[in-house]
Amino acid sequence: MIVKQELVNKIKDHFSLNIYETKVWLALLSKGVVSAGETAELSGVPRSRTYDVLESLAKRGFAIIKIGKPVKYIAVEPHAIIEKIKSNVLTEAQEKVKLLGKLRERDEYKELEQLYSAGISPVKAEDLSGALKGKTHINSKLRDIFGNAKKEIAICTSVQDFDKRSRILLPEIEKLKKSNIRVKIALNGQESDIRKINNKHKLNAKITSNKGRFIIADKRESLFMITYEHSDEEIGLWINAPYFSEALNGMLNFSLR
Repeated sequence: MIVKQELVNKIKDHFSLNIYETKVWLALLSKGVVSAGETAELSGVPRSRTYDVLESLAKRGFAIIKIGKPVKYIAVEPHAIIEKIKSNVLTEAQEKVKLLGKLRERDEYKELEQLYSAGISPVKAEDLSGALKGKTHINSKLRDIFGNAKKEIAICTSVQDFDKRSRILLPEIEKLKKSNIRVKIALNGQESDIRKINNKHKLNAKITSNKGRFIIADKRESLFMITYEHSDEEIGLWINAPYFSEALNGMLNFSLR
């Protein structure tokens, strides 16, 4: 069986297998049911390693052991493997979230908070700033800012950008409303598109002439984009400075219609 190395590398990465496991699984898929000896011939994996690899694949659900002499192995279809992996990842993620949620109750977490408070108190406000690269880091910081808000949040962006981030923004906005935290949304774009956004999500977004994309929490903490909306890699600048945030908030209010 001749399989391109490029395919082997891609399958290995997608399914978190090593090279031998990948070659043996591909051999299994090509025949359906094979013995260890046949697998070695098909895959090119040394016969002495084939048994261990087949056992490993069986334990992970990529193959089923067929009882008999000689022992043979049945390939599990790719669709079933994907669904199994998805289920495992989801279960692991849910367990991890539960553990992280309980972490705040532990003494070690309280010590972390104390270390941070002691370290941050002498720092000047202008030093509390930094650049964030990539949507993942920016979206993570957005959630942090929403979570830190005590009184109000101001959001300014384009209709298109709000729509793209709605999966993140809308749940956070709902949480703020339930906590009686004021949410001000200003969108630039076509008035008809803004009405659609308002009607669709039951919002009260205002029209703004401001072309910026930023968020302000409690007129203290700000995150604004310094790249064009359709840039390949988005870059945001986070600043925790009341003077700057108040000025930015004033500019936003001035631009509302």
